[in-house]
Amino acid sequence: MSFFDKKRAFSSKKDEWETPQYIYDKLHQEFDFTLDPCASKENAKCKKFYTIEDDGLKQDWSGERVFMNPPYGRYAGRKSVLEFWVKKAYEESLKYTIVVCLIPARTDTLYWHDYIFPYAAQIRFIKRRVRFITDGKLDNAPFASAVVLFNRGFSESVEPFRNDEVAQCLSVDYR
Repeated sequence: MSFFDKKRAFSSKKDEWETPQYIYDKLHQEFDFTLDPCASKENAKCKKFYTIEDDGLKQDWSGERVFMNPPYGRYAGRKSVLEFWVKKAYEESLKYTIVVCLIPARTDTLYWHDYIFPYAAQIRFIKRRVRFITDGKLDNAPFASAVVLFNRGFSESVEPFRNDEVAQCLSVDYR
């Protein structure tokens, strides 16, 4: 008998994982967010937010302080939705925008190697599984999570990231 549930560990039946307030509050205290580009009216974390109908991928985030917990599913076929959101986060960071992403720590994926490892200012691997909100209750995610900071442009509160530096990696506990 095994205690390891392969189906739960490596898959998920849903795309949206609502951010627990305790994680958002700690990050908001640090970054003072102004935009949530991946929200619904029911779970938006900022006064300014984009819903699926607004399509945050098509919006301009210039000059905002962005908290991004994107959908984690796949578009038709095999391409991960996260790849598009992480690319958007990086591109918007070039326009004097701070983007803080709460995403699965799937370091073997192409988007981690194409955008996060070469361009992130900071990567925070979260100790333990995040307890996302599911049907109004906190429930452990079936994956490890990370907070990734993109900050390629100027900012008063966060030191700009230079091209010749390596991203700072941290282990954090938000509980």
